Amino acid sequence: MSASDLSRRRFLGAMAAVAGAPLLAACGGSASGAGAVADPSAAVRVGLVVPQSGVYEPLGGDMKRGWELWLAQHGNTLGGRQVTTIVADEGDSPDRGVPTVQRVLQSDQVDVVVGLVNSATALAAAPLIVRAKKLLLVGNAGAADITGRHRTPYIWRTSFQNAQVAAAVGPYLAQENIPGGVFLIAPDYAAGSEARVGFKVAFERAGGTIAGQAGPEFGKTQDFGPYLQEIRESGAGAVFCFFAGAEAVRFVQQYAAFGLGDIPLYGSGFLTEGGVLDGQGEAAVGVRTSLFYSDRLDNPANVAFVDAYRAAYRVLPTCYSVSMWDAAAVLDRALRTTKGLDGDSLSAALEGVGTIDDSPRGPWVFDGQSPKQNMYLRSVEGTPPQLSNVVIADLGQKSQFLTGSE
Repeated sequence: MSASDLSRRRFLGAMAAVAGAPLLAACGGSASGAGAVADPSAAVRVGLVVPQSGVYEPLGGDMKRGWELWLAQHGNTLGGRQVTTIVADEGDSPDRGVPTVQRVLQSDQVDVVVGLVNSATALAAAPLIVRAKKLLLVGNAGAADITGRHRTPYIWRTSFQNAQVAAAVGPYLAQENIPGGVFLIAPDYAAGSEARVGFKVAFERAGGTIAGQAGPEFGKTQDFGPYLQEIRESGAGAVFCFFAGAEAVRFVQQYAAFGLGDIPLYGSGFLTEGGVLDGQGEAAVGVRTSLFYSDRLDNPANVAFVDAYRAAYRVLPTCYSVSMWDAAAVLDRALRTTKGLDGDSLSAALEGVGTIDDSPRGPWVFDGQSPKQNMYLRSVEGTPPQLSNVVIADLGQKSQFLTGSE
């Protein structure tokens, strides 16, 4: 879910289109150019670019709610400035998302862009952000390249990195000394590949054994039967997977229906995060996942956050909500220490924000412009429709997981 289902050709085409598109000069408004010093009493214009249509629309809704709740609790201000939020539809591909980022930068003349679910969109929009010298705070997209190989001082993220989430549970499972090893399965696209590599490297470094691997075709696999048979025949004592959205629902349901309940199922947290639990139902009970957040985390900041979120929206928050809540929180901190709204000023300010000690996820810090944060092992408990991801272990603080090619 944190990477696009576009083909490599379409992705490169989007990159080429961005590289060739002229960036209009900002004229008027409250936007400030590179190096400019803004009036500290002036409003800050924020482009909230999240999916409002397409397959990622539920994530976009969670992200928008997280952002809006923070502002509602802080007088609609960031760093003492009134905020004008321009909400724009990212859609579900760079074909939609990149022109949207370009529009909020040019036509809406925002000072900061926040959001972005899709990694391919974030990467393809990066040249626009760099040429505008504006700040982009990524609220979901988990590709390693965003803060790795293609890192730029203008792009920071408050969410996660794909391999970071998957790698966190590797040492834990290795210490379990699972007879027969672990079977690894993830779809054959960027997010799945990064998760698969992250888990495999961390697991094997800790002494674990891979019993087998599979990479179902992303977005097109309706019947996981052949892969489930392969899992059974491998003799694996556990399975680790990466699936999200509709694929997560299908895989978990078919895993249970195939009679693999005697083989514990682990995964990256998106496997059971948010609305997919409703679709998975009883089949999800007992599934264990790693992630940086659960609405059941027992800390004062999260208790208050969950209560306020549920009161405002009548649903429970997700990791997507928290990432955008924290995007607002760090931007507030940055704006309290700089008068400039340009990307250089804000990037320098973010370098000095230190520990975010009042986040619902628990304390975290920026490390390489991406969160160094605690990861938790969660288990799905309860009875449908009242299912939740209960924290059963703290996996420790983890930085983004770079394999050396970044």
